[in-house]
Amino acid sequence: MSNRTDGQKIKIVADNRKASFLYEIIEKYEAGISLYGPEIKSIKSGKVNLSDGYVVIKNGEALLLNVHISPYEKAARENKDPLRTRVLLLHKHEILKLLGKIKEKNLTVVPLKMYLKAGMAKVEIALVKGKKLYDKRDSIKEKENKRELERAVKNRSKSRPV
Repeated sequence: MSNRTDGQKIKIVADNRKASFLYEIIEKYEAGISLYGPEIKSIKSGKVNLSDGYVVIKNGEALLLNVHISPYEKAARENKDPLRTRVLLLHKHEILKLLGKIKEKNLTVVPLKMYLKAGMAKVEIALVKGKKLYDKRDSIKEKENKRELERAVKNRSKSRPV
């Protein structure tokens, strides 16, 4: 568990690391999710995959698609489809703002992380723009340079006499 600055304790359940590599993140939002009982138990046990997920807006609702929440073993009869469409709980003005930006600037919305906050499942979604191939290469170079720099600093501090 990690502490946030607002005093709320959160437990990150799933993280979409691929999103930061594939997309340029423009704006982030926190949304609740409409779930059934066994789904929240699966989320609490960490059986979630966000990597292929995305958000669409239909009929004034934000819908989370392609997010896999594994069935809870102890609730065989009550389990729903693991890839079913789930409603995101956002304010109307947030939904309208997202819809406007999606249509105007040809952007998309993807889930970045799912976490538990005060016993409730939350999803951090982001308005994103797809990276070009050269942008992906640049981010790989940055990562490698940062890693090499950290190694050099680490090796330098080891070889120094105290």
